[in-house]
Amino acid sequence: MPLTQPQDIADLLQETRTIALIGISDRPNRPSYGVMKFLQDHGYRVLPVNPQIAGEHVHGEFVWARLADIGVPIDMVDIFRRSEAAGKAVDDAIAAGAKAVWMQLGVVNEAASARAEAAGLKVVMDRCPAIDIPRFNIPPIGAH
Repeated sequence: MPLTQPQDIADLLQETRTIALIGISDRPNRPSYGVMKFLQDHGYRVLPVNPQIAGEHVHGEFVWARLADIGVPIDMVDIFRRSEAAGKAVDDAIAAGAKAVWMQLGVVNEAASARAEAAGLKVVMDRCPAIDIPRFNIPPIGAH
């Protein structure tokens, strides 16, 4: 079962430091663009992934073509993809050794969720960290 209890979600957000964001857009009007900036402003390192704009930079970070290319430990993979495409992103997160996957608002893929949980990853589905961080009063990373 995906995490649904506020304390479990808050704990995940407080344990997380590095987030790979699959489906980043370089267009300011897209939700992924704003969420990445919010997460960075909150102290997270966000590594954007999108093969269509790989090699470019969004909010100062190099955009990776694939999750497997990143090569640093990833705490959480934030998925901005359609529900039917989320399964591939989850499989990539499992292969990359991520500790958790977070499927954004409107992204629900029960089969992918089950695969992630079976592989030992924490799963959040149909939520947004940029909404949950203020909702659960998560302090910025480094704040006491």
